[in-house]
Amino acid sequence: MSEGAPSVIVVSAPSGAGKSTVLSRVLRALPGLRFSVSHTTRAPRPGETDGVEYHFVTGPAFEALRNEGALLEWAVVHGELYGTAWSEYREAERLGVDLLLDLDVQGAAQVRARLEDAVGVFVLPPSFAALEERLRGRGDASEETIRRRLQAAASEVRHCGEYDYVVVNEDLDACVGSLVAVVNAARARTCRMASQAARVLATFPHEKES
Repeated sequence: MSEGAPSVIVVSAPSGAGKSTVLSRVLRALPGLRFSVSHTTRAPRPGETDGVEYHFVTGPAFEALRNEGALLEWAVVHGELYGTAWSEYREAERLGVDLLLDLDVQGAAQVRARLEDAVGVFVLPPSFAALEERLRGRGDASEETIRRRLQAAASEVRHCGEYDYVVVNEDLDACVGSLVAVVNAARARTCRMASQAARVLATFPHEKES
């Protein structure tokens, strides 16, 4: 848990890499970590609840947020608008917790440009074949949709080198453990520990000048 400004962890992955499962496990494993709920113009899917998975808004409402400068990042993904409101960051700051963002490569790049100390993590599938198998195994998409997602994935994975960390989701437990380690490392950075370190240092006697 951070003092002052929250640590911001941005996670990206191609569709089918298992990112949502990994993030839900990490959120359960780590106290003091808040999931950033994005705004989107797409319709809710069965089982999704407004304000939980996403804030579902109309196109004009999204445009108003963007025009007001209320969005930390935004992007067009598969023809729909997605964005993160600055209010998500401010709420994490108010609560004294860190912020976990689930973003595509466009949004992740914007966050890293605006928040220089944001930490980027890319989740890779073990292989293209494994990704295709996972997408087909879901049984919730047409052949056209699967092909579009695979084509997008081939482009998205090329951006993994732009991130601070890369984890491969071959073994779920290991992948979750790696991401937990990244969050803990981000929390332990010198800039994040400055206040706590200063309190500790104040208990030590001053060095005597020779």
